[in-house]
Amino acid sequence: MMKFKPLLRILFVVVVLASVVFVHWQRRASVAAAGRAPNEAAAPGNSPWTPPSGIVSTVFVESTDGTDGGVQRLIRSMQNHGLNFYQTQAAPYGLIASSDVVILKINAQWDQRGGTNTDVIRGVIQEILNHPEGFTGEIIVADNGQAQFGSFNRGGSLEWALNNAIDQSQSTMDVIRSFQAMGHRVTGVLWDEFTTVRVQEFSAGDMRDGFIVEDEVRSTGIAISYPKFTTEFGTHVSFRYGIWNPATRTYNSEILKVINMPVLKSHFLLQVTAAVKNYMGVPSDQLTRGRGRAHDSVFTGGMGTLMVYTRMPVLNITDMIWVGPDRGPRVNFNAAVQINKIAASTDAFALDYWTTRYVLMPEAARVPGGRAPAMNPAGTEPGTFGHWMRLSMAELHRAGLPATMNPAEMLIVQNGTAQ
Repeated sequence: MMKFKPLLRILFVVVVLASVVFVHWQRRASVAAAGRAPNEAAAPGNSPWTPPSGIVSTVFVESTDGTDGGVQRLIRSMQNHGLNFYQTQAAPYGLIASSDVVILKINAQWDQRGGTNTDVIRGVIQEILNHPEGFTGEIIVADNGQAQFGSFNRGGSLEWALNNAIDQSQSTMDVIRSFQAMGHRVTGVLWDEFTTVRVQEFSAGDMRDGFIVEDEVRSTGIAISYPKFTTEFGTHVSFRYGIWNPATRTYNSEILKVINMPVLKSHFLLQVTAAVKNYMGVPSDQLTRGRGRAHDSVFTGGMGTLMVYTRMPVLNITDMIWVGPDRGPRVNFNAAVQINKIAASTDAFALDYWTTRYVLMPEAARVPGGRAPAMNPAGTEPGTFGHWMRLSMAELHRAGLPATMNPAEMLIVQNGTAQ
């Protein structure tokens, strides 16, 4: 019996080593699926709350005119149905921690009803500041109008004279300044201002504001690009890697959160622009024109690639107080339809499906010769909204991230009540 003991010891060592190698291989494989090198920090994902059986994603809908506490009710509805907006000691998987840096990725490329409602922007900022543990972080309201197109063919603005709000003179910067006057760390950054500047990461010693552009063109036709910049409060932000600390020369990815805030409207090329298309304000279309142009890649799934390889939003909030059912993405006051709703989900695809199918399409159907059929999120023909959305959603699925455009897999909560 004694002569078998050395063999047993050898066998035991071999099994342990094999297990270690297997775990290491699994780790590399899972990271590669998300498009990151093994030593890269992962972008923060959605909270691991468990929806009802058979449900992949929940869409929360709330009636509001933007000034009546609708954002607060929306967040309360989320809380009541298991999705904690606030990360606290009691709710460690909540979305927003008290010391986070939060980017509100709005639509600022268009004036009038074409941009995100500034009353809703105010409401979201206020709810972040109302964090039960006290908010000590920073809120950054940002967009990249690409320094092209837009209401005056010069790209976006945070200070339009005509705005989407009850008070049409209330610009995004007016909202920001009102919070700054109360001593809050709230700022606005228009990425247009440096969308033509190609830079390197902070870790490479480049402290300039600008855009990182990958040389590789991904399978969906996009060359990944994203902003890095320093705010007026001295915070160094890389959209992909997180908050840069010059003293330790490290990034903190976990404290950078993105809330994606589109306005729901038609689009003359892509049929619909909402939560997924709103990510077109993350890359530089200008710097990718030679090959891998960002805007061209929307048709072939590029926005999904961009989300996976840069940073997923922790929450998407769609402004549907006024929608543009035709001739978007520019929506003048006289072309908008008042719906008085907002909606939110951790899943941009489920959110876009529901808001398009049940809010935008019915309004588009009332427009003579309108594009309602091509807006159908269930569409599978090239040129339809549903076709390019599925190409983007496939990118999330390949990375192991949950997303659905199947209404049977969605739970809809309207005004606090599950449907």
